[in-house]
Amino acid sequence: MPAHRIDLPQGTLDLLILRTLALGPQHGWAVSERVQQMSSGVLQIQQGSLYPALHRLERRGWIKARWGNIGEQPARKVLRADEKRASAA
Repeated sequence: MPAHRIDLPQGTLDLLILRTLALGPQHGWAVSERVQQMSSGVLQIQQGSLYPALHRLERRGWIKARWGNIGEQPARKVLRADEKRASAA
């Protein structure tokens, strides 16, 4: 059965990412998994959409990224919502 595509309004992906990172720091793929979990599998973010969106949000100053660990996972880029920007919005 082919996957169904849902057309969402422009900016929805950015908001989903910011909402997910508001819960705490995550690496990129964990953001995608969390969105899929919160939507009961309805929304699945493909890598070709996820990583450009993360870079765009970082360039705009909405998220911050640094190399680090979350739990026992190997070091990777850890993302967090920029609290100063989020509180101003």
